[in-house]
Amino acid sequence: MRINKFLASSGLCSRRQADELIKNGRVTINGKTAVLGDKVEGTENVEVNGLTVTANEEKIYIAFHKPYGVICTTDPNATNNIIDYIKFPTRIFPIGRLDVESSGLILLTNDGEIVNQISKAQNGFEKEYMVTVDKEVTPQVLQKLNEGVVIPLDRGMSRKTLPAKTEKISPNQFSITIIQGMNRQIRRMCEAVGFTVKILKRVRIKNINLEGLNRGKWRHLTDEEVKELLKSS
Repeated sequence: MRINKFLASSGLCSRRQADELIKNGRVTINGKTAVLGDKVEGTENVEVNGLTVTANEEKIYIAFHKPYGVICTTDPNATNNIIDYIKFPTRIFPIGRLDVESSGLILLTNDGEIVNQISKAQNGFEKEYMVTVDKEVTPQVLQKLNEGVVIPLDRGMSRKTLPAKTEKISPNQFSITIIQGMNRQIRRMCEAVGFTVKILKRVRIKNINLEGLNRGKWRHLTDEEVKELLKSS
């Protein structure tokens, strides 16, 4: 298999991160600096930053109820990063992101080979959020969100969101389900209709929800959940 796929399957990193390691000359195969496109059979001595890397056969998929303030990064130098918070016994990665000011469901795995695939596929996954805002929620505002609103992006760009599904829960709270995953999308959508988000919590990703999972806790996905999750990856 290609060296980037081997590194990803080891649980060391995603395939995209493996490409960066290779480009930066930090990967060797039998003592020789690896280049993009190199292939291995699994019997070679593969090292990253001088440390031997071995294939990881057991794939792990977990659901985590992220508290507010936990940062979705694998950077060990980041304060309150998600990896240090969970303290999982083997190396895992978050699939996608959930901003530091938000709480709720995020998935993690040691299967670096499919991290990027699932992250891309999430643009077709339903993601459901509970949103509490600073003003009363009206049918007119929900209709605007349902139809899609124009939100600002980086570098002065803007984009209209795809249609959403909303439901009013209480005077200042509603649920919203989207299939996109743009940066801070829910907050930007709310700003576009004159709301400021006070509380934002993701409660579902595709077929996986937070039911029975307390804040700060995690659980392994069931075989059926994994099968359904990977179906579109």
